[in-house]
Amino acid sequence: MPTRTLGVAVVLLLATVACSSSDATTETAATQTGDPNSDKLAQILDRGTLLLSTDPAYPPQSYAVEGAERATDTKCTPDQLTADEITGYDAETGKLVAEALGVEPCFVVPTWTEITGGNWGDRWDIAYGSGSINEDRMERLWMTQPYYAVPNSYFVAEDSLYQTPSDLDGERVGACASCSHEFYLRGELVIPGVEIVQTVQDPQVVTFNTESAGLEKVAAGKLDAFLAADPVGHAQIDGGLALRKLDEIAFTYYPSGFLDKSSALAQGAFFDQVNDIIQTAQAEGTLLALSKEFFGADYVAAAAAYDVDALEQEVT
Repeated sequence: MPTRTLGVAVVLLLATVACSSSDATTETAATQTGDPNSDKLAQILDRGTLLLSTDPAYPPQSYAVEGAERATDTKCTPDQLTADEITGYDAETGKLVAEALGVEPCFVVPTWTEITGGNWGDRWDIAYGSGSINEDRMERLWMTQPYYAVPNSYFVAEDSLYQTPSDLDGERVGACASCSHEFYLRGELVIPGVEIVQTVQDPQVVTFNTESAGLEKVAAGKLDAFLAADPVGHAQIDGGLALRKLDEIAFTYYPSGFLDKSSALAQGAFFDQVNDIIQTAQAEGTLLALSKEFFGADYVAAAAAYDVDALEQEVT
């Protein structure tokens, strides 16, 4: 999951209901000992909220809920969005983790480059923003169990002559800046455990701060193609843009929950807890149900098969 402009005016809307968890999960979280001043999981449980980054204008992954109202008894601060004000696959995944921990989800709205750049200053705890595991980000972020796996394809104007990715060799192809799509087009994408095959040779890469802006350029005939996650491109088509997806998938990536390596707090216990929650949700079909609700497809099975332990991260 791109350098998306997140400066969207969000009217603070509906109330969140404090999340509860199953007895088993609550007991598991409660048995985690630690000092809230030095341990991330202990801080979250002591605070009673899980701080999540989000984008309120990135459907179907995350988007503001029209007409929502803010609860008066929320633990979220006035500059944070509450659970009922934001939805989408990414947002609901974050809520799922909060519920399992027995805390309330609260959402903040940083830019994508702030998320992928690390050095969050503990302004939020975890990022579910459809950001993929890749080697570059692993220098700054810890990667948790991927929560879905997304095919990425080229989108062209509906009436264009392009039929296969090789037709785009040397042409102007757009991508969101500082995301896996840009790295892929430049031949620099490395996803541990995944073979990457270049489907377009020597493209002229044009980057955009928002995927919608690039896809609009394609539909207007001002750009040859745009490389995007299938759900992103399909959402624009459903919204009325005259686009067409090329049949051949460029690559599949694995969006993960991100943790900031530069946090002043120990994150090992939180990392393990998140992985257990996501793996359980994959095994029990909870994430599959969300995938079908928001994407109309199963994007979970491949993610569940990904071995996050193979990344050999020593989370501190």
